[in-house]
Amino acid sequence: MTENNGNEQATHPEPTPTPKPGAAPTPSSESARPSPAAAAGPRPGGPSRKPESPKPHAVKPTPGLAHPHPHPVVVPSVSDPSQWGRVDEDGTAWVKTADGERVIGSWQAGDTTEGLAHFGRRFDDLATEVALLEARLAAGTDARKTKTAATALAETLPTASVIGDIDGLTARLRVIIEHSDEAAAHAKEEKDRSRHEQTERKEVLAAEAEQIAADSTQWKVAGDRLREILDEWKTIRGVDRKVDDALWRRFSKAREAFNRRRGAHFADLDRERASAKTHKEDLCVRAEELSNSTDWAGTAAIFRDLLGEWKAAGRAPREADEQLWRRFKAAQDVFFAARNSAATERDHEFEENAHSKEELLLAYEHLDPNHDLDAARHGLRELQEKWDAVGKVPRERMHDLESRLRAIEKRVREAVDAQWRRSDPEAMARAAQFRERVAQFEEQAAKAQAAGKTRDAEKALEQAKQWREWAEAAEGAVSQR
Repeated sequence: MTENNGNEQATHPEPTPTPKPGAAPTPSSESARPSPAAAAGPRPGGPSRKPESPKPHAVKPTPGLAHPHPHPVVVPSVSDPSQWGRVDEDGTAWVKTADGERVIGSWQAGDTTEGLAHFGRRFDDLATEVALLEARLAAGTDARKTKTAATALAETLPTASVIGDIDGLTARLRVIIEHSDEAAAHAKEEKDRSRHEQTERKEVLAAEAEQIAADSTQWKVAGDRLREILDEWKTIRGVDRKVDDALWRRFSKAREAFNRRRGAHFADLDRERASAKTHKEDLCVRAEELSNSTDWAGTAAIFRDLLGEWKAAGRAPREADEQLWRRFKAAQDVFFAARNSAATERDHEFEENAHSKEELLLAYEHLDPNHDLDAARHGLRELQEKWDAVGKVPRERMHDLESRLRAIEKRVREAVDAQWRRSDPEAMARAAQFRERVAQFEEQAAKAQAAGKTRDAEKALEQAKQWREWAEAAEGAVSQR
């Protein structure tokens, strides 16, 4: 309310001395000031203001970082203009500052209460702008722009047509201006640090790309890694353009070198695979020519050699390589299937031969040289002739059958030897020597046969046969005496 003499009489929640006519109220203490998000003026019913110098409205802003920040959110200020000024009945509007009262304008659009509220709202708008600048400074937004805006706003306050705590607002702007330089320096430091870190990241990536380009032969893995490096490279910001261009040239050069080396490798590989394809086609032709051979041992050895050449030839293009292998293997399968079939037939034949020889043994095992030596000798010759005519038997049956034959031969031979010795010791001795030679050669034949040396066995049997004939001749000569 305004007294008749024009002086304002302020109302406070706590008893305080009434200001003298013409005196301006002093700003409230720091503890009573609202934060940037609160109203710029004192809250209704708040503590009374103490007569002290204005202090900054908010806590000292922390210099912002040089990385992106969210936009500050500021709650519009709402103050009580009646504590900082008045509007007279004639419409004259006054504001109180530390320097006293001053006229800020005239209100003619309504009663004094509406006028006071109008000028209070205009102050609240300014206070909200200051709170926004404080928030921007604390958030690390461009400190230089913040300082410029705060300076411009501070210059308007002495003549601003507002009613509110202008001194408090001025102090808050002073704090913003003072700390903007510090925040700008800190932001520059953070920007420089970030630039250095980002530059180092790109240097590391460029060096890795160069190492890959020079040494790596893991083409797919290395190619994937270069793409990952490129993706990471695109996310790195803030490097000086000149440095960034130089680093990019290093990376680009390394990538191109790797691509050239990889291209050359695969070109060589294509040539090698084309050569391997030609070689394997020739191997297929040779294998197909051998597929109908019946020289089982010799052809099997040749197929082993062809397979060794196949492995040494390297890989042809995948589709061709698989097709050629099927062709080569088909030729192999034809030959080995025929060989296996022949072996099966041979085994069956050998089994039949073994059965035939067993029947011969059963038929001639009854020979008794002690009863009738001549009949026994005649029967033995028949047995031996039929035995040789039968042919080969399975290897695992050979020893048993030959042993039984040798037993019959031994029995007859011993009887002959006994008679020879009885009739003509000298002649019988010669015949015995012949028989010993026969036995030696037969033993050699048996050992050779057991060792799989068929030719040696046959040769020994031929010699045994010759000596047997001589022995029989000697024995015959003795018996005929």
